[in-house]
Amino acid sequence: MTLTIPFDNTYAALPGQFHSKLPPQAVKAPRLVAFNEDLARVLGITPGDTAEMAEVFSGNRVPDGADPLAQLYSGHQFGTYNPQLGDGRAILLGETVGTDGKRRDIQLKGSGRTPYSRGGDGRAWLGPVLREYVVSEAMHALGIPTTRALAAVETGETVWREGGLPGAVLTRVAASHLRVGTFQIFAARGDKASLRQLTDYAIARHYPEAEGPMGLLSAVRDAQAELIAAWMAVGFIHGVMNTDNFSISGETIDYGPCAFMDVYHPHTVFSSIDRGRRYAYANQPSIAVWNLAQLATALIQQLDDPQDGVAQATEIVHAMPDRTEAAWLARFRAKLGITSAQEGDLELVTSLLGRMAENQSDFTNTFRALAEGTARDQFTDPAAFEAWEPDWKARLEGEPDPQAVMRRANPAFIPRNHRIEDMIAGAVAGDYTLFHRLNDVLARPYDDQPEHADLQRPPLPEEVVQATFCGT
Repeated sequence: MTLTIPFDNTYAALPGQFHSKLPPQAVKAPRLVAFNEDLARVLGITPGDTAEMAEVFSGNRVPDGADPLAQLYSGHQFGTYNPQLGDGRAILLGETVGTDGKRRDIQLKGSGRTPYSRGGDGRAWLGPVLREYVVSEAMHALGIPTTRALAAVETGETVWREGGLPGAVLTRVAASHLRVGTFQIFAARGDKASLRQLTDYAIARHYPEAEGPMGLLSAVRDAQAELIAAWMAVGFIHGVMNTDNFSISGETIDYGPCAFMDVYHPHTVFSSIDRGRRYAYANQPSIAVWNLAQLATALIQQLDDPQDGVAQATEIVHAMPDRTEAAWLARFRAKLGITSAQEGDLELVTSLLGRMAENQSDFTNTFRALAEGTARDQFTDPAAFEAWEPDWKARLEGEPDPQAVMRRANPAFIPRNHRIEDMIAGAVAGDYTLFHRLNDVLARPYDDQPEHADLQRPPLPEEVVQATFCGT
């Protein structure tokens, strides 16, 4: 059977200032590591044989109908504006309209140099490719909007970082790769015509009900507010919430120095480059507001009189904290088994979180244990939980089925950092057993899977991952 991808490209039809058209760079000896058959079916892709798919998803062969390009954008990186970034190690092959009617990008990540590589080699090594494959698919199974992984391929080449590492290419699927930074670069250049064309394109592709630049801003705000709340409800820390990683579609994008918390603490940071804790767990809502403000600043530049949009944009941005908190509280109510809203719910949630932080409680296991009646065991001082428990039990009175609500809201399994590191180490040594096992287990994160209970275990002291890296 021949690999067939039903491309239907629209971004490639935009003028040349939005992208640079070029093919991916060939690799030495591609070998298919993983192919996501479930996602392929949604995309309407007909798989080919293993050798053919290795050729296509490594970039060695451009499939029929593709129109490969690297996208241009800029962005704020840790608060500092970089006037030109762009796809320095990725090639957008094209778009498909799936069997569900949704349009998605298909992109090769780690596919070689582009005009935006800024001196880099344009390649990725195996570890970050496998991390993104596992974590992005886990996020999808958790019900969180995210880019997804279609394929992973070893390249048969060595990538040089601190030393020599095995190279790989990830095929990433996204609602689109439009970012805040895509708008910022044209605003910074004073290119109103391109900014208007980009705004119209984003509205047509993602939010057809939105009216004009401020309608787009409102829609992005609402999508991102829900996304941030979803991240926090599973203890996820993005790690690098720069504006070039802030998706217009409201999907999680870029799984570089990301991580899930083990022990709960609001100031947790894993990213090795986030020395100022800018993107700590609890800072994610405020950073999202900051990023939205940068989008607002860019969008109003296309107006004939930008001052006309300042008041409206300010109102839209200032409404985001309340929207994020409302979405956050709804998710954390569910984590406690609560479906109705009452005054005092916020205090009930924050009181538990405070006690968890003081008692080194595992975030995922503590919430999962609430439905099992064993949450006290997650506290170094069980009396801290026992002092909170009566208020919680009283709040549950009248709730129809709190155990079922909690089990739907609190996963049993997350991609724990130490297991990801074990998986990468095994794969580098040629053993993909844990990679495939993690994908299988994490596809059903809310199910009890007692035969995989070892994957629920928090890290031992010597297994704790202190820092994560961009690494590609």
